[in-house]
Amino acid sequence: MPQEATGKTGVPSESRRKPERPRDELGRPLPWDAQTRLHLPDFDAMSTQENDRAARKFLGDRNFFGAHEAWETAWKQSKGTGDEELFKGLSQLGAGYVHLLRGNAHGATTLLRRAASRVGRYPAGTLGIDTAVLAARLEADARGVETGEIVPGPDAAFRPLAV
Repeated sequence: MPQEATGKTGVPSESRRKPERPRDELGRPLPWDAQTRLHLPDFDAMSTQENDRAARKFLGDRNFFGAHEAWETAWKQSKGTGDEELFKGLSQLGAGYVHLLRGNAHGATTLLRRAASRVGRYPAGTLGIDTAVLAARLEADARGVETGEIVPGPDAAFRPLAV
């Protein structure tokens, strides 16, 4: 089994790299000796802006785990810039939809609401995002899961907003 990453927690660097765990299409970890079914770029080697662009592309392609990972890296890269909470919220958006497709209603509603709260704190137009509209949609999707309008699982019928 590969060694865990070392170095200062939460800050990507040459000395702190995540081990490349094989994953299925929804980002679930597979056994270390399995063939990965989810191929993602090296987000730590990309700039904050590159990670943001990649995440938006993944979101449009419904690769929510990829979007989550790219925005999570952008969040860590942007600490101290004022954009970190927005990237954290966007990362939670991706994770919320991952949980929805995995069939985890509680995880989906919790993360979509956290994302809505964080994204909604930013003025409209931040990073080119209509934050109020996005926050409202995330809240509506969380509510849809709770009411049964959106049924969690790999075939969940929902359409996230483009960011």
